[in-house]
Amino acid sequence: MSPPALVTLAETLRIAAPYACAAIGGVWAERAGVVQIGLEGVLLASAFASVAVAHATGSAAAGLAAAIAAGAALSLGHALLVERAGVHAVVSGIALNLLAYAGTRLLLRGLYDSASSSPAIDGFRAGPTGKSGAALLARVLLDPVALAAALAIAATPLLLARTRFGLRVRAAGEDAVAAAAAGVPVTRVRCAALALSGAICALGGAHLAYDQHRFDAGMSSGRGFIALAAVVVSGLRAGRAALACLAFGALEALQIALQPAARGASRAGDLVQLLPYVATLAALGLAARRARRPGARAAP
Repeated sequence: MSPPALVTLAETLRIAAPYACAAIGGVWAERAGVVQIGLEGVLLASAFASVAVAHATGSAAAGLAAAIAAGAALSLGHALLVERAGVHAVVSGIALNLLAYAGTRLLLRGLYDSASSSPAIDGFRAGPTGKSGAALLARVLLDPVALAAALAIAATPLLLARTRFGLRVRAAGEDAVAAAAAGVPVTRVRCAALALSGAICALGGAHLAYDQHRFDAGMSSGRGFIALAAVVVSGLRAGRAALACLAFGALEALQIALQPAARGASRAGDLVQLLPYVATLAALGLAARRARRPGARAAP
């Protein structure tokens, strides 16, 4: 594989990781029967938690643990509001996003006297140094957060299909009344699934923050919503959702590669930047059209 191709592959994997983690988290939530539009907020809050703890302790591992805990706690709170308090899932998800957006800015100001960014952190240092395509790809593949994300993505279909917990999650999502009649504790199962959803999504937040070596206000930049689109397009299938995120990462990497060529023409540059989002809208349109076909049904 040529060096430019290696660079493009490395960039694709690096960019796709936060999207994929959020999408897999969304799959767990949707399979449990709880709409989770708060993926954006989970990404943002976990990114901040990872940087804040890593900066305070000097440990990237502690920062990663804090991110996972923050993501799980936020998603669990969303589940409790929906299941226990009877709050509409969309309302709760919007509140979660607003809380994360405003809360991280407030904490930035309180901890670092800045409304825009945190101090720099090291993150994990894995793989060879250098700017060659092989070095870039090695750093992406050996990154501990990326490895944990890959493990979560690979394990999700197996857990949903072949474990007792996975079967209970699917039962709670497909027919809560029948599941409860069969003895499944639907509320507890949904809360556990949402906590797991938040933990997996948090890997994406930590990856995003460690990749940039700091936290920037609003750094999730719509990734949670794009991930939710991937969940919809995939038909709630983890593998397809991850592939959709990989495709989006490839389009974004292509957009970055094309920017220098389009820099001379401002309109062309704007069109190039819109490429990933236009593709996402087109995919959602195709998914909606397929869902309206006679005989269409949800994925098992």
